[in-house]
Amino acid sequence: MKEHYDVIIVGSGLGGLVSAIILAKEGYSVCVLEKNNQYGGNLQTFVRDKTIFDTGIHYIGGLGEGQNLHQYFKYLGIIDKLNLKQLDENGFDIISFEDDKIEYPHAQGYENFVHQLEKYFPEEKENIEKYCEKLQSICDSFPLYNLESEGKYDNEILTLNAKETIDAFTQNEKLKAVLAGSNFLYAGIPDKSPFYVHALIVNSYIQSSWRCINGGSQITKQLLKQLKKHGGEFYKHKEVTRFDVENHKVNSVEMKDGTKVSGTYFISNIEPKTTLKMAGEENFRKPFFNRIQSLEGVLSAFSLYIVFKPETFKYINHNYYHFKKSSEVWTAHEYDEDSWPKTYMASMNASKKNEVWADGMTFITYMKFDDVLPWSNSFNTTVEKNDRGESYEEFKTRKAAKFLTEIEIKFPEIKDCIQSVYTSTPLSYRDYIGGDNGNMYGYVKDSNNPMKTLIPSKTKLENLYLTGQSINMHGVLGVTIGAVVTCSEIVGKEYLITKINQATE
Repeated sequence: MKEHYDVIIVGSGLGGLVSAIILAKEGYSVCVLEKNNQYGGNLQTFVRDKTIFDTGIHYIGGLGEGQNLHQYFKYLGIIDKLNLKQLDENGFDIISFEDDKIEYPHAQGYENFVHQLEKYFPEEKENIEKYCEKLQSICDSFPLYNLESEGKYDNEILTLNAKETIDAFTQNEKLKAVLAGSNFLYAGIPDKSPFYVHALIVNSYIQSSWRCINGGSQITKQLLKQLKKHGGEFYKHKEVTRFDVENHKVNSVEMKDGTKVSGTYFISNIEPKTTLKMAGEENFRKPFFNRIQSLEGVLSAFSLYIVFKPETFKYINHNYYHFKKSSEVWTAHEYDEDSWPKTYMASMNASKKNEVWADGMTFITYMKFDDVLPWSNSFNTTVEKNDRGESYEEFKTRKAAKFLTEIEIKFPEIKDCIQSVYTSTPLSYRDYIGGDNGNMYGYVKDSNNPMKTLIPSKTKLENLYLTGQSINMHGVLGVTIGAVVTCSEIVGKEYLITKINQATE
């Protein structure tokens, strides 16, 4: 590691790596510092019983030729290297309810989306079309989403509430539940979640939906290759503990092992609350510091990773969003010990282009950080192994059994196919990904007060910038665009968008 770089990036999640490549391509000397054993943040995968599982990336939208993420990935030099499998075109997501035998599909392509749902709601065709038009018109107003530099969105768009907007399209309660059924993708809260968040996410999956064959960590691998190609450097097991600030400027970062490295620009791809503390509370305006510290983290999750006995469970080329009741689509995160879990997402990893049998399956449901509070002082990763104690193991076993009972109602045949079961809790997400209380998607966005949750990518310190899922939007596309926003502050927005568009021509 050199003593000085043009750009130092703390954290190697997607936002950090994309920022690193953009700036390395522009000729800056770039160094990425990662505290963990694995690069990639939410792109990390892990292996159990020779089966690969994703921690955060279960499927990706907008990767079809000419679509937005395809264009961004092309500019980054990784699109042709990814091993992908397209999900079922007539239903990439299936919305289902315990008290209803019908499985409702979300299909790829807007015409097809309407066509597939119309089969179940023949009298609602026009309303479904209006919903689709609204999604697209909202997405059109976000400039970088469409690789344009000039914005058209205003406060009116930011204050539209997701639940209210969706409900306004139809009187049909079941259709309302089906249209909102994948709100696990942003941990939907009825009185807060903005419609633009719903629109930006759902639209990209309707454009096209893909799974990464053998997991999302291949994205990390390809990004690191490109970073190396453009002269960037990256180091793991390098935990940054503080930003050294003098005269409103960061001079260097200090690491846990005592090393120091100085830079001209600094980009933090770690939790914003943590970033501000590491740079020193006294270096920010009090109202700003307090506002960020008071932001509410999105809920966390409990995940069940099932390894199947060979050739026992058929591969399913779509995801499930399953609810106990259709009336609980917006309130499934409000549970108690008895009613948990009220909903879950079910997804599997593709290991081959055309496969008959699945290796494993992942089930994810909401879990509050409060549920794991008794063990919140323990810290455990591959690098820093710690035992959280017997009571924690008992807690996980109990929760896994309860979750499995719920899963077996929807998938009765699964019971006999299981070889082994693994779990992760909000503590696993916190320790491996570094989110505030293990949150899934950064901070809660609030349609009642959009400015409260807005975090600018440029801080009041002259050369400190922020990126990652808490800035702008979460998800692969959201974080990629966020990194472009961050780098625009350094190289210029119009210039950068022109570069990205040229790369795809």
